[in-house]
Amino acid sequence: MAFQKAVKGTALIGGGAIATVFGLSQFSQYRNKHGAFVHVQAAEAVTVPIKNHFPTREQQILALQTTSEFDVLVIGGGATGCGCALDAVTRGLKTALLERDDFSSGTSSRSTKLIHGGVRYLQKAIMKLDFEQYKMVKEALEERANLLEIAPHLSAPLPIMLPVYKWWQLPYYWFGIKLYDLVAGSQCLKSSYVLSKSRALELFPMLRKDKLVGAIVYYDGQHNDARMNLAIALTAARYGAATANYAEVLCLLKTTDPASGKERVCGVRCRDVLTGQEFDVKAKCVINATGPFTDSVRKMDDQEVPNICQPSAGVHIVMPGYYSPDNMGLLDPATSDGRVIFFLPWEKMTIAGTTDSPTDVTSHPIPTEEDINFILNEVRNYLSVDVEVRRGDVLAAWSGIRPLVTDPNSKDTQSISRNHVVTISDSGLVTIAGGKWTTYRAMAQDTIDAAVQAHDLKAGSSKTIGLQLQGAEDWSPTLYIRLVQDYGLESEVAQHLASTYGDKAFEVAKIAQVTGKRWPIVGKRLVSEFPYIEAEVVYGVKEYARTAVDMISRRTRLAFLNVQAAEEALPRIVDIMGKELNWSEQKKKEELEAAKKFLYYEMGYKVKSDQLTDSSEISLAPSDIERYKKRFHMFDKDKKGFITILDVQRVLESISVQIAENTLHDILNEVDLNKNGQVELNEFLQLMSAIQKGHVSGSRLAVLMKTAEENLHQRVVIPVDRSGGGL
Repeated sequence: MAFQKAVKGTALIGGGAIATVFGLSQFSQYRNKHGAFVHVQAAEAVTVPIKNHFPTREQQILALQTTSEFDVLVIGGGATGCGCALDAVTRGLKTALLERDDFSSGTSSRSTKLIHGGVRYLQKAIMKLDFEQYKMVKEALEERANLLEIAPHLSAPLPIMLPVYKWWQLPYYWFGIKLYDLVAGSQCLKSSYVLSKSRALELFPMLRKDKLVGAIVYYDGQHNDARMNLAIALTAARYGAATANYAEVLCLLKTTDPASGKERVCGVRCRDVLTGQEFDVKAKCVINATGPFTDSVRKMDDQEVPNICQPSAGVHIVMPGYYSPDNMGLLDPATSDGRVIFFLPWEKMTIAGTTDSPTDVTSHPIPTEEDINFILNEVRNYLSVDVEVRRGDVLAAWSGIRPLVTDPNSKDTQSISRNHVVTISDSGLVTIAGGKWTTYRAMAQDTIDAAVQAHDLKAGSSKTIGLQLQGAEDWSPTLYIRLVQDYGLESEVAQHLASTYGDKAFEVAKIAQVTGKRWPIVGKRLVSEFPYIEAEVVYGVKEYARTAVDMISRRTRLAFLNVQAAEEALPRIVDIMGKELNWSEQKKKEELEAAKKFLYYEMGYKVKSDQLTDSSEISLAPSDIERYKKRFHMFDKDKKGFITILDVQRVLESISVQIAENTLHDILNEVDLNKNGQVELNEFLQLMSAIQKGHVSGSRLAVLMKTAEENLHQRVVIPVDRSGGGL
């Protein structure tokens, strides 16, 4: 009864407020102007022919070297840079793009994976009567609808629950969310709705029950950010843009304008990072779309120019999928320090984040233990006490740098809107800065509009609204069934290929290796618990992947889902890439080490190893210590004080269980803290203590020894696959 009264009161208060603030005329105007734009087939208006296949990287480098002059040269291969290249080339402009690392290697692959307008920005717009923030949210919601339409294989609507724990918050949050729906207008994905306590717990059973009043559910979009970025780049390449990753800009080229006598930017000096070769690329217009590195390129143009970007670090963590429902996210609207935390299902895992703190600009941002624990503590506040939120369940962690535009009146980065700005220097360098992932297309359109006007380029209006991206043309929700039927792929693998490559999934399936099994017929997995297959590595090389890091982090998303799984897959990935790219044994070794370093520092492996070190405290009750000593001595029959592979093999043989020696080596190595080839008693007790405290989970040695102890006199199957436990 109380819940029904609250809902009725909410409708009266919120409905009146919405009508008062915006009026029906605003909604009507929005519908008339934008109602049908998603269904526009922009490809029909593009006169530039599209190729069936994108050129090889070698062909792209050759085009950069031999083209006398481009109309537009974009620096930066993130979402905005690739968006600029696609916008320019589809207008008929001769276009080039240079990226010093890999496409989406920076901020664009390290997002919250949402395509959204920004609920918190709308709240600030209303509370501060900030019309600019309101316009940004409105634009983002328009772009959200377009992005879901042009890449349906990589994106989908996602319901997000906002739990309510105080009665007065129900009308407050309901008003805000309904306003969000209203601003979206005809592009509203699905209407938001209110849930009772019982219904909320039914849909999100992990939710904290005590004091829960009800919940509000609204819809936003979700996508595979790195693959989306790559799809934009590949689409631009198919339309004729000369795009190259691992092409670093060394300096800007300038010439003196004979009419004005002023220096004008006319191109760049660049270096092929893979070969070391340097060459010039000439262009009528150079665009700086380098995200957090915006100011470094601006200073190539003018050393005295003041900085316009204020970088902010955002950390995310990934946890096992059982922490959230398969198709329901969670929003914590007010954390302990005023931030917003999302808790979302993604790629059958759970992603939580983000933090927001000032940072220095770096190509290799590192997640900190402090940020990881902050997110975990906030998650604990919203999950049931029955769900033990363990530090050891963090499977991956990363930090991304948001390229926020500096507001001199702002006290901290949290109050800075992600509005974008387009500036043009005296020498003609066009810079696009700020903004957010969702609005990359609108940012690109504004940038090319400004470039066309400033440099008197002959081009029409933007044609990217409704322009389908790589893989979208013949995709359908049932495409994966054809992959299963035509090629004999596992259903999970087929679904993954369809949602990653769209209609290009058939090209991957065609090169998939025969397994030799009754089922699946083709498709050898890189690791057992993820649907990535070896054929994707071969195809990834065609998609311009040139390092093992490219493959584990952006062609597949293994590094972002589980760093241990990524490390396990690395040797095979390096072998396959080595054959495709003719790597020497030394080069393969270097790639393996570089990828492990990437996992260790940038994807959270370091903070994993810090959870269990040779200086870790042993906090066990005396009875537990005796119990674990007894278990240890069952393997250490000779009372040496340590166990080796031979000791483990002897016990396993006694119960008729065989495990490959290399697997046993990996199992012991996880616990061998001083890396002397053996596990000492103290190391074993440190492991068991860390497991009890939740700092470590999924230890194969702990499971193996416990199982062996319990089943010493009978034959059993001991599980040695890596479990869902994490960092």
